[in-house]
Amino acid sequence: MLKSYFGASDILPMWVADMDFETPDFIMEAIKKRLEHPVLAYFKKPDSFYDSVVNWCKNRYNWEIEKDWIVPTPGVVPALTFATLALTNLADKIVVQSPVYFPFFNTVTDNGRQLINNPLKVVNNTYSFDFEHLESVIDNRTKMMLLCSPHNPVGRVWTKDELTELSNICLKNNILIVSDEIHADLIMPGYRHIPIASLSDSIAQNSITTIAASKTFNVSGLSTAITIIPNKNIRQRFVQKISDLHLNMGNIFGFVATEAAYNFGANWLDALNPYLHENFILLKSYIEQNIPELSVTNLEATYLVWINCKKLNMNDKELRTFFIEKAKLAVNSGIMFGDGGQGFIRINIGCPKQTLITGLEQLKKAITNL
Repeated sequence: MLKSYFGASDILPMWVADMDFETPDFIMEAIKKRLEHPVLAYFKKPDSFYDSVVNWCKNRYNWEIEKDWIVPTPGVVPALTFATLALTNLADKIVVQSPVYFPFFNTVTDNGRQLINNPLKVVNNTYSFDFEHLESVIDNRTKMMLLCSPHNPVGRVWTKDELTELSNICLKNNILIVSDEIHADLIMPGYRHIPIASLSDSIAQNSITTIAASKTFNVSGLSTAITIIPNKNIRQRFVQKISDLHLNMGNIFGFVATEAAYNFGANWLDALNPYLHENFILLKSYIEQNIPELSVTNLEATYLVWINCKKLNMNDKELRTFFIEKAKLAVNSGIMFGDGGQGFIRINIGCPKQTLITGLEQLKKAITNL
């Protein structure tokens, strides 16, 4: 995969949003147990799966949802696409807030909708919503907003006040919020994720929330996510679109893995997040002490760190080449994430500390030799 994406195989992979940790034993054991059954045919999603999702949302986020609100999907990005197709029309406008997870752009433009960008603003190295700009770019053709919460790649955990103001603007303008909350479990100490639909009933009725066990428990390859839709009418239209596309069956092992993760994963996750935080502190301290040419954005959530490389005085093509050929690191170029990504890279710290140290030492050596 490194060769096909980066043109080199002798580089350290610190890019795609998977962790370099083994999938937890309780998930592997659940899959092995299911494999003891002699038939891998059509299946009915068990009530226990829905119960695990309901309980996870209540225990982790203090968010009480109902089983009927839950719609399984083959991933978060497919869920964004289903929502776009089911709930907007050709040439409708959809808002995104860059720099942001790059499939957001394709979800809009590949389906014949008009992309409206409301760039995040940066104050003292902290990203926030630009509400004034948002209200200036929306009109009666603006029908949907794709929200990233927590945010990838800038690592923000949006506050209650920020989410409330954003939601109120959308309510006032009849803009449906589709919130990608796949990183909701990966929260650094001192922060708390707030599902946007938990703010009020009116906001819940105007929102779609997508979550998954994939990033948290390293099961992305099982292509299973959960979409939570409190509004019955919106939910019916969403489900109908999935049915029309014949994508409503799912992966049996994805459901087994998700249920096991949500039933038995709390303690494992409570050990993971402090480790990720230690990795972030390690990276931040190392760069501050050894690589002053770079600036690290504070990490509030995810295991993906946003780093400003503008002081290297390279354009984006040169920056990519430098990381591949000189630093021998596979990272994501900031320009992948749209406006505001120029001169940045995104690096994955979901790895053993020694791997992170090796990557940092390679980066220091490469910059020293410039």
